Amino acid sequence: MSVSEVPLTAAVRGPSSSPLAPIDALLVVSFGGPEAPEHVVPFLQQVTRGRDIPEERLRLVGQHYFDRGGVSPINDHCRSLIAALAPALADSGVELPIYWGNRNWDPWLVDAVSKMRDDGITNALAFVTSAYSSYSSCRQYRENIAAAQATVGDGAPQIEKLRVFYNHPGFVVPIADAVAASLATVYNTHANPHVLFTAHSIPTSMADTSAYEQQLCNVMDLVAELVPNMPPHQLVWQSRSGPPHMPWLEPDVCDAIDSLSNHDSVVIAPIGFISDHMEVIQDLDTDARRAADRRGFGFVRASTVGTDPRFISAIVELVHERISSIKPRALGNRGLDPTQCGGACCPAPTRARPAAQ
Repeated sequence: MSVSEVPLTAAVRGPSSSPLAPIDALLVVSFGGPEAPEHVVPFLQQVTRGRDIPEERLRLVGQHYFDRGGVSPINDHCRSLIAALAPALADSGVELPIYWGNRNWDPWLVDAVSKMRDDGITNALAFVTSAYSSYSSCRQYRENIAAAQATVGDGAPQIEKLRVFYNHPGFVVPIADAVAASLATVYNTHANPHVLFTAHSIPTSMADTSAYEQQLCNVMDLVAELVPNMPPHQLVWQSRSGPPHMPWLEPDVCDAIDSLSNHDSVVIAPIGFISDHMEVIQDLDTDARRAADRRGFGFVRASTVGTDPRFISAIVELVHERISSIKPRALGNRGLDPTQCGGACCPAPTRARPAAQ
């Protein structure tokens, strides 16, 4: 089946066929990012809180932000997502106010939950801007929501996280289209590309307690099935940030480029992300491109799903799964259940200590 033949239906209209608790709001929850140079170090201090990293080290790490005016693209992406999502929900027959709160920067999640309480919201759904299951991409967000509710206290709304959506066609098919378009571009000048599917690396201890790696492999395989004449490809990792003694998922994308043979170009497909935020821009558009240039390779980076209408429709469907009890949709049949993670899923990894010298 070609990419264009995969059906994408609109979300179901009308009242719920088997109503649960009435839903009166949608909360978008994201990572957050700085929007001015003076935000960069405080933002990084928030992200690395509890790790005792010196400020001078944070300033060095923050240079990627300083080089771009101290602004991360992630907050603007959330604004664009909400601007597209609001009319799409209304067109599907659902009128829900949309709130937005971040884990690590303004607008803060606790402020969003406080505003929801003040507005009389009692039962909300939360869309988290991560497609996959792991401690940092799923369970930690649920912990963040619970902490915000506890801080707000009496009257805080009930908030239910929508399920992970890695194999929803509204996520996978736009990725496949982007990979196909990137291959068409690279074939204009090169004959033998290699496709590198990338995602944020995580500690192997975190990968061992979640389905993160399996889900990403699933998406890679689904995309490969959808793209005609898919060339050789593999899953690689990026954006490692842990101490040297802690094992993380490998290989790194730049190391993978350095090790390629019998190829003349690379196509990078960032399947681990929904938008072109700082890690995509720095680790792929800058660092991976430089690695390709050193090898004399052609280089094309596929776009993320962003606000593709099919992805927006997928989010609307996730809402309707909850309020209208429509059947969850997923591509493939690999034993990976497209439903909500259990309450005990994705436990926090045990932090490894360096070996004694």
